[in-house]
Amino acid sequence: MDRPNKRLASADDEPAGSYTPLSLSHPVSPPLKKRRLAVPAEDKKPHVQSSIRPRVFKSPFRLTKVRNLPPEMNKDTVTLKDILGDPLIAECWEFNYLHDIDFLMAAFDPDVRHLVKVHVVHGFWKREDPNKLALQEVASRHPNVTLHDAFMPEMFGTHHSKLMILLRHDETAQIVIHTANMIVRDWTNMTQAAWLSPRLPLMKPSQQSISQEEATIGSGAKFRIDFLNYLRAYDTRRATCKHIINELTKYDFSAIRGSLIASVPGRHKLSDYSPTRWGWAAMEQALKAIPVSQAKSEIAIQISSIATLGPTDSWLKNTFFRALSGGQGTATRPPPDFKVVFPTADEIRKSLDGYGSGGSIHTKISSAQQVKQLAYLKPMFCHWANDSANGADLDANATAQEAGRKRAAPHIKTYIRYGNKFDQSIDWALVTSANLSKQAWGEAVSSRGEVRVASYEIGVLVWPGLYAEDATMKATFLTDSLADGEVEEGKAAVALRMPYSLPLQAYGDGEVPWVATANHLEPDWMGQVWEA
Repeated sequence: MDRPNKRLASADDEPAGSYTPLSLSHPVSPPLKKRRLAVPAEDKKPHVQSSIRPRVFKSPFRLTKVRNLPPEMNKDTVTLKDILGDPLIAECWEFNYLHDIDFLMAAFDPDVRHLVKVHVVHGFWKREDPNKLALQEVASRHPNVTLHDAFMPEMFGTHHSKLMILLRHDETAQIVIHTANMIVRDWTNMTQAAWLSPRLPLMKPSQQSISQEEATIGSGAKFRIDFLNYLRAYDTRRATCKHIINELTKYDFSAIRGSLIASVPGRHKLSDYSPTRWGWAAMEQALKAIPVSQAKSEIAIQISSIATLGPTDSWLKNTFFRALSGGQGTATRPPPDFKVVFPTADEIRKSLDGYGSGGSIHTKISSAQQVKQLAYLKPMFCHWANDSANGADLDANATAQEAGRKRAAPHIKTYIRYGNKFDQSIDWALVTSANLSKQAWGEAVSSRGEVRVASYEIGVLVWPGLYAEDATMKATFLTDSLADGEVEEGKAAVALRMPYSLPLQAYGDGEVPWVATANHLEPDWMGQVWEA
């Protein structure tokens, strides 16, 4: 397991003999008044200096800082210490696939690191699993760390969600949904993203009951229902998340804008009365409430892993693409085109970590079934970095925009519907842990009306109508913000920070995706070769 580098002294460190705790040198906001109610998202009014000034909202998704990129490419980015370094954090629940507990603990403020109640939820449930034994050994060195096994009923499922829940001493809570494993490599030189909820205050007694009418798609009330139902899935066999569920029921989620799109293992009936759907069915349900463009749309699926989907495109087109194609009024609109953004071996060789980043990116193309799968995916494949010498020519009609992440290999997962690819307007966007797989999104509906899901996944879906009825969402590059001059007078616009450059570049005729299980003997930029 990766280990963090030892902390180096800096000019900002306290001199020897100083008795001032490090946390007192941090800017700390005073705590909120107790039991103060946040203004519901739909009631918030942005400050407008004139009647014609545009209303501009920052990107709901943030990129993580990439260590080896220059400052101009890391503007508005976030680090793990930014998220966890506040000394007011009292309790942290960390859900993930891979965990480096020493790395996690190093992100907390040094003066409270030993006091924060840390709960690590993992999917290594077998008693003799080496991963579980390694976690137990490291956790034993941290008395304030508690390990929890996730309930894993499906043989090929994984606990793949990337989630943090923070309870704070100022009586607020925060939810962080992101794309990085809790290991050093994922938080240094790879492209990742995070959605950070607003600080959630305690509810007032008058808010204890929520009507079904309030729990509309995209509302904080609906997010709260779905999020607590997600956590309850862990308690099928034992009370893994009972404590954090009980705590979160005390908080007001009304400031949240977004729809939770999650997966939990099991066979889920589509005909039941549960308000929460899972996997592709959750996307299908949410998208019915989202208006989409009249123009010819394009949906870009950008992932770090592609599983075995089948020798034909039946599941991909008839189940998954069908679910993603929905929206208000789509019956009268042309179906969207689909693109799959995934790096080639040449892009891995050129990445900041060279072949080292390739161990986090997976697909297979060797078996007869996988060869057939490659054949139907190939027309959709696009490069992560749109500067491939062997790739197709870029669309001359599209405006070229640089995201600053070409050399930071992608572990991020995004699903974006572009309403008009030429003006880079966006109908909706999803950041999630879910890759392109049946295990993550669920099988096709069975004869019994069930969708079988194997893995835990979690993501957040956003769209412009969450912010204002007349809002648009626009792609931004190298920044989380739109300038007033980029938005029409009197209009509302939401920025969406792009992880990849546009326009997308299709694969060339002889190009294939990166395969981590194959040998790659052409040296990367550091002179290394890859032997599987």
